[in-house]
Amino acid sequence: MKQVIGKPHQRLYSLDAIRGFDMFWIMGAEGIFHRLSKITNVPVWNVLSNQFNHVEWHGFTFYDLVFPLFLFLAGVSTPFSIGKKIEKGHTKKELLLSIIKRALILIILGVIYNNGLQIRALSEIRFPSVLGRIALAYMFANIIYLYTKQRAQIIWFAALLIGYWILLSFASAPGYPIGDLTMHGNIASYIDSLIVPGKLYLGVHDPEGIVSTIPAIATGLLGIYTGNLLKNTIIENKKKTAIKIATIGAALLIVAQIWNLVFPINKNLWTSSFTLHCGGLSMLLMALFYYIIDVLEYKKWAFFFKVIGMNSILIYMSGRFIDWSYTTNAIFKWLGQMVGEPYNVVVLAFCFVLTQWLFLYILYKGRLFLRV
Repeated sequence: MKQVIGKPHQRLYSLDAIRGFDMFWIMGAEGIFHRLSKITNVPVWNVLSNQFNHVEWHGFTFYDLVFPLFLFLAGVSTPFSIGKKIEKGHTKKELLLSIIKRALILIILGVIYNNGLQIRALSEIRFPSVLGRIALAYMFANIIYLYTKQRAQIIWFAALLIGYWILLSFASAPGYPIGDLTMHGNIASYIDSLIVPGKLYLGVHDPEGIVSTIPAIATGLLGIYTGNLLKNTIIENKKKTAIKIATIGAALLIVAQIWNLVFPINKNLWTSSFTLHCGGLSMLLMALFYYIIDVLEYKKWAFFFKVIGMNSILIYMSGRFIDWSYTTNAIFKWLGQMVGEPYNVVVLAFCFVLTQWLFLYILYKGRLFLRV
């Protein structure tokens, strides 16, 4: 991993802000709603709390968007990073090696996040991971971006989703009916159980498995398409670009609901309908952040999220090595004691996120940014 110290290069403010918004929930902000629901049992808090739990199999909650949104945003950044290097004259070979290197580092970090820094038997190591999926989807999406033009990228996007649909619809695990989409019966989980070393997260299935990474590449490509729209926008057309991104996002949501009738929205399998559903929501959120921050130029409110977004990998990995609950209690336990039961747990949930943000703010002020 490479640590970059110094002033960050010119970035799209809304991109850092929405990435920070996404990471905000991973940092533990969902705990605020879980605690409010538990101590009040008020319907509105119960509904919000449920939205911050993953669906067990078919279906969708807001929390299911967090991961694909991050992958989508990685794609959005591609035209601003890889594209900028192409414009500066970097060769495709140089960029390809850089892309592969970054993917390998993320895969290694993902294995460390899952298993910690300890020696284990191969059979006890979980190799698939959130960072591993981002790595593979990022790598293949960026390779497609590097060697094809936009029309071909769109064809790749459609082919990946349709091909994955055909695979899961016309095959299954041995002993199960064709097109079975249960955890034990689907072909993606079965293939993973044959080819993935170590252990799978759910025994017979891993939500970050190899086969279901295929449609995740399409998530990255959709982000790249959106990034191209943003990068190629001239100042006078910013509003039109925001509207175009929102319109495409809405259209994808409609197609996703239609596809859901025959190919259910399912995060664990990253189904094609799930890809379009999350892609549509991601584009709508990107359009909203872009319009408010970069078109209307209301930026101050987003600084909180920008601080998080500029060190997203670091704060994600920190949860594996820093006991943030211990740190929060060490700094803010007195505040919880002053509030008293039952709302002390809600206050400490706020403080849990605040403690991590203050850590990131110190790094931000010191111009310390962890890059991969």
